[in-house]
Amino acid sequence: MNKERRSESSLKVGILALQGAVIEHIRMIRQCGCEAMEVKSVQDLDMVDRLIIPGGESTAIGKLARIYKIDKAIEEKGKKGMPIFGTCAGMILLARKINHSQKNWFNLINITVERNAFGRQVDSFEADLRIKGIQGKPFSAIFIRAPYIKEAGNDVEILAEFENKIVMVRQKNILVSSFHPELSNDLRIHNYFLSDKF
Repeated sequence: MNKERRSESSLKVGILALQGAVIEHIRMIRQCGCEAMEVKSVQDLDMVDRLIIPGGESTAIGKLARIYKIDKAIEEKGKKGMPIFGTCAGMILLARKINHSQKNWFNLINITVERNAFGRQVDSFEADLRIKGIQGKPFSAIFIRAPYIKEAGNDVEILAEFENKIVMVRQKNILVSSFHPELSNDLRIHNYFLSDKF
């Protein structure tokens, strides 16, 4: 949308609102002092400066994105430099390759992901992570049917690992995490995504 960099407080952040943890991300963005809106169409996408793709069911979100004809628009925006943050299912949707699958969705970050890599919903857990670029105490990360990054390209910056598995990375304007920062009360990762580092 805006070619000139806007101040953090004037950013309009879209949350892809087809399925998943939409309200939680909206709450976090507003607590960070930015405007948040649901994105369900290409017209909505054109109104925002940054985009979050939430956790949920990756296949459902991907299929709905194609039905609503927003999938190619997201891919184009990402390739043109729009900052995009994908959490859990959002990470799967942004990945270049999904292990044991012939299908991918938005194809915006050079990683291979393994789905449901930490077990079923009943195996959900929290873990303290040291995250590159996030100052202060360890981040208490919530993992729910989480994927992890099996392979990351040389151009991908690894930001966090858990038990020798990569769980958060960045490639230029694309940020992804295996876990759900929107389910915590810690704003540091959202503030990082909203900062002028992107």
